[in-house]
Amino acid sequence: MAEPIISVSGLRGIVGESLTPDVAVRYAAAFAAMLPPGPIVLTYDGRTSGPMLLAAISKGLNGLGRDVIDFGVAATPTTGVLVRQMESAGGIQISASHNPAQWNGLKLFSREGRVIPRAAGEKVLVNYRSNKATTQQQNQAGKIESVRNSWGCHLELVRAIVNVEHIRKRAFHVLLDSNHGAGSIVGRLLLEHLGCNATLLGGKADGQFAHLPEPTAENLASVLPKVVEKQCDIGFCQDPDADRLAVIDEKERYIGEEYTLAICVDHVLRQRPGPVLTNCSTSRMTEDLAKKYGVPFFRSAVGEANVVDAMLKHGAVLGGEGNGGVIDSRVVLVRDSFTAMALILDAMAARNLPVSALADELPRYEICKTKISLPKEKLNAGLAAIEKHFSGTLTPALSQREREKPTVDRLDGLRLDWDNKWLLVRGSNTEPIVRAIAEAPVAAEAERLCREATGALQSA
Repeated sequence: MAEPIISVSGLRGIVGESLTPDVAVRYAAAFAAMLPPGPIVLTYDGRTSGPMLLAAISKGLNGLGRDVIDFGVAATPTTGVLVRQMESAGGIQISASHNPAQWNGLKLFSREGRVIPRAAGEKVLVNYRSNKATTQQQNQAGKIESVRNSWGCHLELVRAIVNVEHIRKRAFHVLLDSNHGAGSIVGRLLLEHLGCNATLLGGKADGQFAHLPEPTAENLASVLPKVVEKQCDIGFCQDPDADRLAVIDEKERYIGEEYTLAICVDHVLRQRPGPVLTNCSTSRMTEDLAKKYGVPFFRSAVGEANVVDAMLKHGAVLGGEGNGGVIDSRVVLVRDSFTAMALILDAMAARNLPVSALADELPRYEICKTKISLPKEKLNAGLAAIEKHFSGTLTPALSQREREKPTVDRLDGLRLDWDNKWLLVRGSNTEPIVRAIAEAPVAAEAERLCREATGALQSA
């Protein structure tokens, strides 16, 4: 059987192939082995395989003496809220995030209601590899408590960070595409409470995706025109577990996921100046906004757990990733599409501007992303070759600014920063490939950086 893809905060795989009930139970048991006493919260994102995996994990944990609180369908950020609200030992969200329907996975939460950090994830992996299970209370089977209507606390936390009455006065027309994932549960209630006239697509959380789940421009081609057809002020598009948000403006333009975080950062910094943070593969729009408002900016390694660690370290008022994941510690230390929706509507109401204007006034960049096949043992030599190539050896046809040596950062792979562009090259944690991401004012420059990085990598 193929091995599931395992990261520091969870695993994912194709159901019936790399992910079976046995694998899920073993991984859940490995997680439980490192948890303190107390119940474990279980949820799933609406996928058809979710109930089967949840039942298997519940039974397996009960057999190890652990109590389980089954909340059924819930978004990933809601799971974080529930773990904290119930004062549980931890939580497991059964979700494959933006992967296609045949996939599923497990995301692990610490008792603080956040995705577990790297050190804890590495312990889980060691337990999983060694097939170690918790021995706590094995002489007595655990219990299952089933709870529904789980969204109240999360909804209250989101409402508290915006001017509800101001938004209600605008009576926005909003299209919400939850695509048959868990986002419709809190999403519908939140929009209703904010006085929005909502058009909901894929409102039943049954995993019957109407389009591929990742909210990219290509996958949302059938959704884009509906924003204008329904005369909506904005379109919000979630991934199945609702931790990511893409935005469509009132002209049916796909603004995308990178702008989700930037619009929220701009709005929050107008009200609460303070440190902001992104991972090192996210657009520099947030960095530019930090300079504009005179606040500290920080970067973390790629991965939600790394972002949260850095946010806590630096006291960030907002953080996130360029995949549409906004993290506001006032709500939950998890990427949260509901927080992002509320903040964007609050910005539109506060400034009396359409979302298109909010996006257009932000610094404009173009991003290029590519993958390069490379054995892991050649990665270090390849990164060294790229650094050498871009440290003063570029072609003479380039401007003096471009020939200047970039700032070098080895936080996560290799990141090179120039005055108005950057390049990140990092190895995948799960595949024998290298990912190159570049951002520049125009697409041709970003594409050139990726192209030259690929050439340097392959010639090393």
